[in-house]
Amino acid sequence: MFHASLVGLLLLWAVAAQGNDNLRVAYEWREMDFKYASPDQRWSAIERGEFKPANVIPFGLEVAGHRLFVTLPRWRAGVPASLGYLDLNDTSSKMPALKPFPSWQAHSQLEAEPELVSPFRVKADRCGRLWVLDSRISGVLDKTKIYGAPQLLVYDLHNDDLLRRHVLPADQVKQASLFANLAVEDSDCENSYAYAADLGNPGLVVYSWKDQESWRVQHHYFHPDPMAGNFSINGIDFQWDDGLYGLTLSKPLESGYSTLYFHPLCSNMEFAVDTGILRNKTLATSPEIYREFKVLGSRGINTQAGAEFLDPETGVLFYTLPNLNEVACWRTATDFTHSSQSRIYMSNETLVFPSDIKVDDQKRLWVLSNQLPVFIYDELYAGSINFRILTASVKDAIENTACEIRTSPLPDIINKFGDILNTNINLKTTSGASLTQVSSLLFIGLSLLMSLRI
Repeated sequence: MFHASLVGLLLLWAVAAQGNDNLRVAYEWREMDFKYASPDQRWSAIERGEFKPANVIPFGLEVAGHRLFVTLPRWRAGVPASLGYLDLNDTSSKMPALKPFPSWQAHSQLEAEPELVSPFRVKADRCGRLWVLDSRISGVLDKTKIYGAPQLLVYDLHNDDLLRRHVLPADQVKQASLFANLAVEDSDCENSYAYAADLGNPGLVVYSWKDQESWRVQHHYFHPDPMAGNFSINGIDFQWDDGLYGLTLSKPLESGYSTLYFHPLCSNMEFAVDTGILRNKTLATSPEIYREFKVLGSRGINTQAGAEFLDPETGVLFYTLPNLNEVACWRTATDFTHSSQSRIYMSNETLVFPSDIKVDDQKRLWVLSNQLPVFIYDELYAGSINFRILTASVKDAIENTACEIRTSPLPDIINKFGDILNTNINLKTTSGASLTQVSSLLFIGLSLLMSLRI
């Protein structure tokens, strides 16, 4: 027997899965390039093997003012600068060469203690600072070299000077550690906190700007799910076992603290914890902490999520789904259910492995895709577009999705549609109503809902 409530759930699922797919490509590259002082210097760097374009791949992004920052980890030799930026005001090219940040000298590997080695993620805060999480490991995919313990570097974006360098203490770095993601709690500039995710040996390091110290937090929610380690992306099948990866913060709560949302890369689950717990060093490093972490729910099968970012104005959490070449969203004011999440954009051409996602202070959504599985397990073809940065306003990105702020409550519309069904058809088994009739009404109802822009 069909019921109007069941029809409503079916419609809810169908609507939640929709999206405008209206991200546009802002920048694209066949190979990454850098701004050298002259063409001769660029060519000399290539001849000496300092710059091997085929070995350079963008990984993380951030927008601060008129600059869009890109991290370029040293997976292989030949990466002359591991952090660069482009000028958003310069619209002369969709394939701009990057300028090293903060300088060429900061990236020199001829130094005994290079300032920057191999950062995966950066974060600009509201206080005019750029936080850089540097793994200090080069050649992960060939001749690995460790320059020392991972470090947090904080730069003044007004003049690009280095404000602070915090090297993680030995007891906070474990065997196989790889720090690849970063979130910064910056509501109080002089009492800010950074959260660094260790995906290699799952854990979370909390750093206090005021106290200039850090501590490591352990929890079993940071670990990968052994059933979620299979990936298949554009014909390349592989297995990963990466732990804590996605990190993002809500705006401050009434308590003054925030909610840290997080997930392992090899997992279909989303979790959360109040930063008041993490910022209390005594509690955060005690066995009692396990009770304070919350399970939000599952995204479903094959929905391993990568980077995520929460827009504080709308409360919408955007996240990447590498296995699906997709970007999706969840409005945090609702329960973490399938019906409260939606696709934002999906493409097997322009979004192969969405690696990072951010929302800037102009309410623009930015997504970087880099074909990482091809780079690791195959070979990128320099004759085609391999890397892209896509963008859209947050408003346009979430339009016609479950994340949109609606003027008409969805349950009311579904109930009205249920009334229409009950008025026009008899769904009892004795009515003889055909499945074709019901399907036709479902289609009409869905079209009506979409026209109402719920």
